[in-house]
Amino acid sequence: MGLNDEEVKKQIDHMMAFIHQEAKEKAEEIDAKAEEEFNIEKGRLVQQERLKIMALYEKKEKQIDLQRKIDRSNYLNVARLRLLETQNQYIQEILEDARSQLGKVTKDKNHYQKVLTGLLTQSLFQLLEPVAQIRCREADVELIKVAKEESLKAYYENTKKSCELSIDMQHFLSPECAGGLELLAKEGRIKVTNTLESRLELLSRQMLPEIRETLFGKSSTRKFFD
Repeated sequence: MGLNDEEVKKQIDHMMAFIHQEAKEKAEEIDAKAEEEFNIEKGRLVQQERLKIMALYEKKEKQIDLQRKIDRSNYLNVARLRLLETQNQYIQEILEDARSQLGKVTKDKNHYQKVLTGLLTQSLFQLLEPVAQIRCREADVELIKVAKEESLKAYYENTKKSCELSIDMQHFLSPECAGGLELLAKEGRIKVTNTLESRLELLSRQMLPEIRETLFGKSSTRKFFD
C-alpha cells in the first residue's frame, strides 16, 4: 500500500530535519576546529612577536651598555689628559722658576769657577779633538781662562792627549744666557753645548719621572721603569 501525500511530506520533513541537524553539527564542529586553529596560530604569532621584541630589547640593552662603557672610557681619558696637562703645566712652571734661578750660580765666583771647569772638562772628553775653541759670555772670559788651564790638565791626565784650546774673542754667548759655555771644533761643524740652560734642560728630561713622582706620587698606570 503506497504512502499518501501526507506521509511522504512527513518523511521528507524528517529527512530534511536530520540533514539540517547533521549540517548544523558539522558546521559547529568546523567552527570549533577553526577557532582552535585560530587560537593556536594566534598564540604562535604572539609568542613569535614576543620573542622578537625580547631579542630587540636585549640587543638595544647591549648597545646601550656598550655605549655607556664607551662614554665612560672617553670621559676617563679626557679626565686623565686634563690631569696630565695640569701636571705638565705645573712641572713647566717649576722648571721655568728653576731657569730664572740659574743666574744665582754665577754670583758666587769661586763656586761658578768650579762649575765652568767641570763643564769645560766634560766638553773636552765629549769632543776628543786636538783643536777646539771655547765660546762663553763676555763677562766670563777671565774665569774661562782659569778653567781652561785646569781642564786641559785634567784632560791630559785622563786621556794622555793634548788639545790646542783657545777662547773665541769675536763671538760670545748672549748676555741673556745664564752661564756656561760651548766648545767647538772643525770650524764650528762640531759643537758641544754646556750652558747652564742646556744642563738644566738635559737634567729635567732625565729626571722627569722622578720629578713627577715626587710631586704627584707613583703612577698607578705606569708599567715600565728605567
